[in-house]
Amino acid sequence: MSLKEQITEDMKTAMRAKDAERLGTIRLLLAALKQKEVDERIELDDVMVIAIVDKLVKQRKDSVTAFTEGGRQDLADKESSEIKVLEVYLPKRMTAEEVAVEVKAIVAELGASGPGDMGKVMGTVKTRLAGKADMGQVSAAVKAALSGAA
Repeated sequence: MSLKEQITEDMKTAMRAKDAERLGTIRLLLAALKQKEVDERIELDDVMVIAIVDKLVKQRKDSVTAFTEGGRQDLADKESSEIKVLEVYLPKRMTAEEVAVEVKAIVAELGASGPGDMGKVMGTVKTRLAGKADMGQVSAAVKAALSGAA
């Protein structure tokens, strides 16, 4: 079963369970997936679905920060609960050490020699680690690996 089919099944389950909070979040996710398919006239595969879920989680995390700073804990809590629902659809995240090891292997494989090769390395890293690692963490690991390679 594809990830998109799993999300649809989870929506039906949430409807039957009358879990309004979970249902609302899943519907938001399905709307974002449908929007992407319609805009680009494509059928989403699991990698693209994970990328969209990752983007939605990042947006929610930014909102939590903003709401907390603004003193709106009620809204921050709502966003946090949505993050928990969305994270179910993401693969297990890699640790910082695993990311560093993977990045070093890719740098060696590509023969990257310094900061000028950042774009080339990031392109490869993004395809291999999409959805498996936080891209901010990956970017820092690539910078560290390339500065050490120089």
